[in-house]
Amino acid sequence: MLKFMLFCTLVVASRAEIAEEEDVLVLKKSNFDEALAAHPNLLVEFYAPWCGHCKALAPEYAKAAGMLKKEDSDIRLAKVDATEETELAQEFGVRGYPTIKFFKGGEKESPKEYSGRNDAESDDAKAFQKAAEAIDDIPFAMTADDAVYSKFEVSKDSVLLFKKFDEGRNTFDGELTKENLLAFVKANQLPLVIEFTEQTAPKIFGGDVKSHILMFLPKAASDFQEKMDQFKKAADGFKGRILFIFIDSEVDDNQRILEFFGLKKEECPAIRLITLEDEMTKYKPESSAITAESITKFCTLFTEGKLKPHLMSQEIPEDWEKNPVKVLVGKNFEEVAFNPKKNVFVEFYAPWCGHCKQLAPIWEKLGEKYKDSADIIVAKMDSTANEIEAVKVHSFPTLKFFPAGEEHKVIDYNGERTLDGFSKFLESGGKEGGAPAGDDDDDLDAEVNHLD
Repeated sequence: MLKFMLFCTLVVASRAEIAEEEDVLVLKKSNFDEALAAHPNLLVEFYAPWCGHCKALAPEYAKAAGMLKKEDSDIRLAKVDATEETELAQEFGVRGYPTIKFFKGGEKESPKEYSGRNDAESDDAKAFQKAAEAIDDIPFAMTADDAVYSKFEVSKDSVLLFKKFDEGRNTFDGELTKENLLAFVKANQLPLVIEFTEQTAPKIFGGDVKSHILMFLPKAASDFQEKMDQFKKAADGFKGRILFIFIDSEVDDNQRILEFFGLKKEECPAIRLITLEDEMTKYKPESSAITAESITKFCTLFTEGKLKPHLMSQEIPEDWEKNPVKVLVGKNFEEVAFNPKKNVFVEFYAPWCGHCKQLAPIWEKLGEKYKDSADIIVAKMDSTANEIEAVKVHSFPTLKFFPAGEEHKVIDYNGERTLDGFSKFLESGGKEGGAPAGDDDDDLDAEVNHLD
């Protein structure tokens, strides 16, 4: 029925004044040629009034006829009572009921016999229609035109996805359900390599593939196409598992992404991989080479779970402990924060964060207050340039307390952001004043939200 349903969407209303019953043309020997002339594409049912199958078909056949007429299609549905029009039945070799034949181009010779399912809304057609309703930005269409089948070398009922990139088209293979069709479209609607832009960002972040490999490369580079070809060659082997993304490292709007990965324009081209699960994890290849072989090896190690996460870190400043507020980076964080003899209060901040800037003078006063303490350290860490395994930062500023001891405990601070509030919390060993005191509108643009 799928092909019948598909071709039925291409139909046209009748132009000849021939009797109709529920939008089905009623044909006889006397008006058959007239009907073919008026409707060059005509589907004709030869039936018998007493036939049970014909009676069961009647409402579906009428429904299809109504759909075609309403859509002003160039195909119409007709019927012939073969028990009355015996000459027509004999002429077209009718031996059973119902017999359905398609007359194309107004020609009577060699009509094509239809042997599909006898319902205008098959399960396949319904699934296709439901999938179409669920996707707004991709047009869906149906056809049964032999010329279309021939043009695209299709020999059987199929679902094809046409696109203007990569292989040009994909053929659906599997059980035709709404869910399977949607998965098929999602898996094939993006190029093997997609450029990150404001327009593509929703598809990149909203897709089912949460492992992304990114190539940072200026489009103006002399070897741009060479490297893109290598990247695309590697992408073919990881389709559906890893999304391959290209980022023009010279575009101003992309600089925040470079910053997120700890990169500078001068360090590009570069390759990075990230997983966008509950906790984002970044990976960096050992080799800086951009070849299909090196990228394939990197991705294979990732899919096999053999890569260690890449944690960014600035170099330890020579004067990191000179000021009242100590400066932590990835390379010295654990040594300081998990010192069993120290109580360490850390602000995780972003240089661009407005709330962090408001907090800065209070945090400096707190550091000044405890600069001579034997067991309290007030510190800060730029979380856009440094990462640690023990703490995942999702908003700025994030305040955490690391009490003395061997247990490596971490206590979140969500209390008042005042000198008194912080002092009370520290004096109590992190037991008082750390609970939420109200709604602080932290900059929640941390992490992935700042990639676009």
